[in-house]
Amino acid sequence: MKKNISVLFAILFFTIACNNDIKKEEKTVVINNAVPILGYEIINTFPHDTNSFTEGLLVHDGKLFESTGATSQLPQTRSLFGIVDLQTGKIDVKAELDKAKYFGEGIVILNNKIYQLTYQTKIGFIYDAKTYKKIGEFTFPSNEGWGFTTDGTYLIMSDGTNMLTYLNPENLSKVKSIAVSENGYALDYLNELEYINGFIYANVWGKNSIVKIDTANGAVVSKMDLTSLAEKAKKISDGSKEMNGIAYDAVNNKIYVTGKMWPKIYEIKFSL
Repeated sequence: MKKNISVLFAILFFTIACNNDIKKEEKTVVINNAVPILGYEIINTFPHDTNSFTEGLLVHDGKLFESTGATSQLPQTRSLFGIVDLQTGKIDVKAELDKAKYFGEGIVILNNKIYQLTYQTKIGFIYDAKTYKKIGEFTFPSNEGWGFTTDGTYLIMSDGTNMLTYLNPENLSKVKSIAVSENGYALDYLNELEYINGFIYANVWGKNSIVKIDTANGAVVSKMDLTSLAEKAKKISDGSKEMNGIAYDAVNNKIYVTGKMWPKIYEIKFSL
């Protein structure tokens, strides 16, 4: 009987040990599949208006454009877009929305037109990129408008979910959408967007990170942790909010990032 009990204990111990080994092995697999973290370095810093509730950032014809939103909790904020003076951080306003009606979101420039999203009204606006006069309006299929970018053919928008929607710039109809995932799980809260060398880079709302997205399958292939920049901003100006804003200067190979009401715009460098 004692021998049988000993055998049972031996079998039980072997089974537990095997299960622990399997769990360890499974844990190791998960770690090996983790999305790579991109390192970066700060190349330059520029002032940023701490009243700017940043919703969009882009470079066009060598100029840095910024779009902002207005929230009732922060009466100093405005829904507008314009060109940022990198010496002062102030925006040379080109168009402004009635903040009692609209919350301005991301902008994109394509084919001599500027397209602007609004937050929850499902309405967008179109402007002439030279005169900045409003030349049209459009509706979009998502419930909300967040970030905007272009691959040179289509307009690409985010809506706060894990979906990116491609729009035809001629009639603003939906062409397709892609679901973004990280390690096989849906990645929600995609915000400000930038198309760089065939990939879409996106701020993730509520996090100080930028993810690099494969447009073929929506998979996140790498990401950057920019918490240190957010901490720098908070130390300078306590009113700094979440990180939002990434712009790529393709001509000069420069990348700019900032956040809502941050005191600084950062030029950073990383492996594209």
